[in-house]
Amino acid sequence: MKWLKILLFVFPLLLTLQSSQAQQRFPKPEFHTSYTQPTPTTPEPRGVGMEFVDVLVLLVVLSLTSWFAIKSRSRNGILALTLFSVAYFGFYRYGCICSVGSIQNVALALADPRYVISLYALLFFLLPLIFSLFFGRVFCGAACPLGAIQDLLIYKPITIPAWLRKALGFIPYLYLGIVVLYAATGSEFVACRYDPFVGIFRLNGPHLMIYLGIAFLLAGLFIARPYCRFFCPYGAILNVFSRFSRRHLSVSPSKCIQCKLCTTACPFEAIDFPDEQNEKPDTRKSTRKFILYLFMIPVLMLAGGWIGSKSHVFLSKANNEVYLAELLISHPEVKADLANKDVQTFLASGKPMETLVAEAQVIREKFYIGSWILGAYLGLVIGLMALNQVIFRRKEEYLANRGNCYSCGRCLDYCPVEKE
Repeated sequence: MKWLKILLFVFPLLLTLQSSQAQQRFPKPEFHTSYTQPTPTTPEPRGVGMEFVDVLVLLVVLSLTSWFAIKSRSRNGILALTLFSVAYFGFYRYGCICSVGSIQNVALALADPRYVISLYALLFFLLPLIFSLFFGRVFCGAACPLGAIQDLLIYKPITIPAWLRKALGFIPYLYLGIVVLYAATGSEFVACRYDPFVGIFRLNGPHLMIYLGIAFLLAGLFIARPYCRFFCPYGAILNVFSRFSRRHLSVSPSKCIQCKLCTTACPFEAIDFPDEQNEKPDTRKSTRKFILYLFMIPVLMLAGGWIGSKSHVFLSKANNEVYLAELLISHPEVKADLANKDVQTFLASGKPMETLVAEAQVIREKFYIGSWILGAYLGLVIGLMALNQVIFRRKEEYLANRGNCYSCGRCLDYCPVEKE
């Protein structure tokens, strides 16, 4: 036992001495060149411990927003959280990782078993959806930095005609499908590359995207939250989940007295007005339309899938390997172009042309299947949007639309009804 104690003491000491000697024998090399380390445009990876600090902060913000929106009915509380989210998730965390971008991580993980999604990204994807099932779109209300920065700059919002809002409301679902398709095929993280606000948060990035972000903010002075309403792919998912929310922000804390003071409160036109007493739809006509639109949904899905499959060749060109293979086949003279970095990198790798073509063919087949699914999904969305137009729901008071309401709390201060 005595020798064992001596060994346990000496062995770590020897390892320490060996490590120190190794450091002395191989000192850190010093290079003196004119090369300047470029400034990174993306944030450094977050430590595991700090990742879960972000998750904890998100959980706290979602919980407090739910409390302020439903229980205490405080617009000022939601506004304070909005400012915090812009500062923390926006400028401090550079808008990364965000729940909008996490869609792509989830899509790639489901499509490619080799890709392992981090628990960090998965929680940022799931937590807002879980909260939306219980309390509505509280993530949009104060936690999302993309929505928060737009919300703070609303100045004189204009009213958009209902028909135009419904037409533009299709774009987020289209964008969602494209984002998932390109992520699932391993081609591109579209939502991150074309995020209009990340360049503003990082104070760095492609000039075009920074200008686009500024354009969205300027438009947001008069068209409230234009990106959230007409582009955000994650908002499309939250819209669906929030419709089934167990509890939701309500305009009136108790019985609505129909004073109409809240009619101009919402800059997003997300308040449903009560029905006129004499407004009774033709039941037979509505039923016939409902049945017709219901049977049209599978037809639209098949037609959409067929059209989507025909576009897979065009869509797949956004993939680098497919683009490079087509370029080298159709224009072999480009091999002599020393300015083309993609071509020169491929030639320097020593990879055979046959291997590149085979890999591109596999990716194109993925796009064929994905384009079928994308087209069928868009056909389903169009069918459900049409079906929703013939479903009549009797409303006797002013209600926040569960799908479109961002739980910002602006309407709360307009209601004179006291909480019972």
